[in-house]
Amino acid sequence: MNNNTTIAFDYGTKSIGVAIGQSITGTASPLPALKAQDGIPNWADIATLIDEWKPSNLLVGLPLNMDGSEQEITQRAKKFAKRLHGRYGLPVFSHDERLSTVDAKARLFELGGFKKLSKDKVDSVSACLIYETWISNY
Repeated sequence: MNNNTTIAFDYGTKSIGVAIGQSITGTASPLPALKAQDGIPNWADIATLIDEWKPSNLLVGLPLNMDGSEQEITQRAKKFAKRLHGRYGLPVFSHDERLSTVDAKARLFELGGFKKLSKDKVDSVSACLIYETWISNY
């Protein structure tokens, strides 16, 4: 894999966490979460991110049940991934995100306690963890 940048998304119906991942380091940095209206983001905000970061691909976390089965939100995340590909023409990968929110809360708590646990921070740190687990398995 070449030195490339990935924008990772933690899809949600009210908020979509966003992180920028770098393959050379295998790490990601959180960006401000995007607001969503019933799962639909402001597409102009995503276009701005793509213009700014010029990613070589996109990554969407798939929210699966603990037993690996899909739920309604899984289908919505897949639809979001398809729309990303259709709008921007970039390769879009998906990755199982089970436990990423729990891990994100634990990571934020280690960094500074409950005051750090704002919803947009949790969503974007979740996007970081989705990227980091995906790239480590890539």
